[in-house]
Amino acid sequence: MYRCIARLMVPAALLVLLSLPQQTAAFQGGSPFTPSSHAIRRTRIRSKISWPIYASDKDGSADDITPSLNSNWEEDSPSSDKQQDGGFLQSIRQWFNSDEGREDVKTYFVSLLIALIIRFLIVEPRYIPSLSMYPTFEVGDQLAVEKVTKRLKPFYRNEVVVFNPPQSFREIVTGYGDPGKAKEALIKRIVAVENDQVEVKGGKLYVNGDMQEEPWVTEDAAYKFGPVTVPTGCVLVLGDNRNNSLDGHIWGFLPAENVIGRAVFVYWPPWRVGNSGMY
Repeated sequence: MYRCIARLMVPAALLVLLSLPQQTAAFQGGSPFTPSSHAIRRTRIRSKISWPIYASDKDGSADDITPSLNSNWEEDSPSSDKQQDGGFLQSIRQWFNSDEGREDVKTYFVSLLIALIIRFLIVEPRYIPSLSMYPTFEVGDQLAVEKVTKRLKPFYRNEVVVFNPPQSFREIVTGYGDPGKAKEALIKRIVAVENDQVEVKGGKLYVNGDMQEEPWVTEDAAYKFGPVTVPTGCVLVLGDNRNNSLDGHIWGFLPAENVIGRAVFVYWPPWRVGNSGMY
């Protein structure tokens, strides 16, 4: 039963490891109370000393009945460490050669393969680093992004997508002296799809002449944009925090092929779990 539980835990653990949206640092440091190797060696030497024990004869004389001190005055033999290492390696070989070991290795390999497929082809985690999509997302939110439906259906207005930035965005960011962020994935909301006519005036968004109701935006836009027509194979994306977002009204249209996936729901922190405001 314990082996079955362990095998069920392996895929779950792999999924958790592969779902981490950011790297975590592991601090290393030696404890000030950890004894040094010399201290450990001296302790071992003292423990091997056999102090002489005397036995009295009938005439009162004492004879030493213990072996000489020099007979035990030696450190751990390196050969014993090699024997221990050899025993450990031998047990590993035996485990690999056993039916149980081969079955476990197969289980771990299949679990890792499934986790990788899920991570790179089906769904992946993303971390929100800025307030360009506030109030829909806050800094520190972690959300799931599904990557399947982009191949099955077209994109629609008001969908939140994660995408690789187009070349025009990269040129702008590089021009500001921050080339490291020029290739980072972005998250915005699709406000218009191909062949839509878009305009921002009076702080409001108009698509094909109709003013759009957008309850998720922070405030009215403080800029004028358009009118423009979205080219075939592209979408126009804007941030919900309209006046604090480097988005399509600055760098233009987004090729649909750049989209990584659709945002599905926030899974962290716990008090923000759900998809409120995404649709």
